Amino acid sequence: MPTRPKQQLSVHIRWMIRRDMSDVLEIENSSFEFPWFEEDFIRCLRQRNCIGMVAEYDEHVVGFMIYELHKTRLHILNFAVHPEFRRCHIGLQMVSKLCSKLSYQRRTQISLEVRETNLEAQLFFRGQGFRAINVLRGYYEDSPEDAYLMEYRYKQDAAEMILPFNRITRMAG
Repeated sequence: MPTRPKQQLSVHIRWMIRRDMSDVLEIENSSFEFPWFEEDFIRCLRQRNCIGMVAEYDEHVVGFMIYELHKTRLHILNFAVHPEFRRCHIGLQMVSKLCSKLSYQRRTQISLEVRETNLEAQLFFRGQGFRAINVLRGYYEDSPEDAYLMEYRYKQDAAEMILPFNRITRMAG
């Protein structure tokens, strides 16, 4: 693993492949008190609507995200950046990648659950435009902790708000 420079880094975000699993598990274990096991990742990624992506810097995996595709939203299941590479805008780039998958025509929101004790994650996602919309009491199987359901809603830009001109509709109407 390369040493972390003290500035923001540009990472390459790509699909997760089997070879990434050992790096992903290292990040997972160093990031969470109740980490996922390899079987959890494999079971999740075998589902048709589940996607895994990694953030790569200097040919090393420094972050990852697992999310589900739903009809009108994306749901983040797991998201972490290697502790030595936090505060280098890697998480920001991963969230930006997810936000780029939203559109006013289809998927318009991203949701995730964050442990009530994970203040760092709450503040990070809040800084990216997510809002806590609900408290999920006793949400976790491994502890009596509650979770905050956080949500990001897609915002249309001015160009998308302009309706396309349709000559046929105008002539018919």
